[in-house]
Amino acid sequence: MRKNLDTGLLHAMNAFVRVIDSGSFTAAAEQMDLTTAQVSRLVAELERRVGAKLLQRSTRQRALTDAGAAFVERCREVIALVDEAEASVAGTTASLQGRLRVQCMANFGHHYVSPTMADFCSLHPELTVEYSTSQYVPDLLARGVDVSLYLAQTLNDSGLIARRLGTTFMVLCASPSYLRRRSQPRAPQDLMEHQCVRLVNPSITPDWQLSSHDGETRRLDVRGPLIADTPELLLDVALRGAGIALLPLFSVIDEVRAGRLKRVLPAWRSPDIGFYALLPSRHYLSAKSRAWLDWVEKRICPQVGADAAFFA
Repeated sequence: MRKNLDTGLLHAMNAFVRVIDSGSFTAAAEQMDLTTAQVSRLVAELERRVGAKLLQRSTRQRALTDAGAAFVERCREVIALVDEAEASVAGTTASLQGRLRVQCMANFGHHYVSPTMADFCSLHPELTVEYSTSQYVPDLLARGVDVSLYLAQTLNDSGLIARRLGTTFMVLCASPSYLRRRSQPRAPQDLMEHQCVRLVNPSITPDWQLSSHDGETRRLDVRGPLIADTPELLLDVALRGAGIALLPLFSVIDEVRAGRLKRVLPAWRSPDIGFYALLPSRHYLSAKSRAWLDWVEKRICPQVGADAAFFA
């Protein structure tokens, strides 16, 4: 923002955000070409205006209050909107700055997000990406998450905005050693006679739902030695010959290509699983969130589609 217009409420918001991001009043003052006392006064005036304590001050540290934690995110949004408005009028694209908080399901992120993250960070060197993982529908507002990448067969009404980006599914696999010891399943009902290791989490039902190429469906209450909420653990035990697993295709594709796992009942797979971007609001999408979604659609969505085509 142009310095001669950096006054009043917007100036105080900017000072508050810089104190939080830099960790001190002194560092924020250096960034803004002000004195430490001036920055402290701006934050104090901001607290008086909103009628709430935003920072707990001590001689050693500055800690956000609950009100401050919520308010600093709103300040970031306001500052970003002003920067975007200036860039739009000037006909230029503002350099992305600040923090982008991204959340993703761990196994999906390891396969698809991790290989592209370094390139995204290089493209936006002034942006700090805070990446976290969770198997559960996130509370984006409470945690300050900008965008969450989430997989689900169906989405419950969480109050979040969901943008469907693609489709994936799960496939049946087992190690060659297991299949040598046991008879090869010829039909879905044969799975009832096998050791089955099961993935159960909020986006996947505990029983196995299978669909065939010609539209038949089966629901099986299989049994086995292990139930887990993470594909990584089940992948490992399947590789060690513990049983048949129904796992996301991106969890097993490398092992299937290498021959360490074999498809079981290749004409059958799970119903489609939606790949979604979850957003906290349809009314405000920051430039950094939009840039991340554009990146996902450009670099990750094509790979999701290619992996699905490999198993089709």
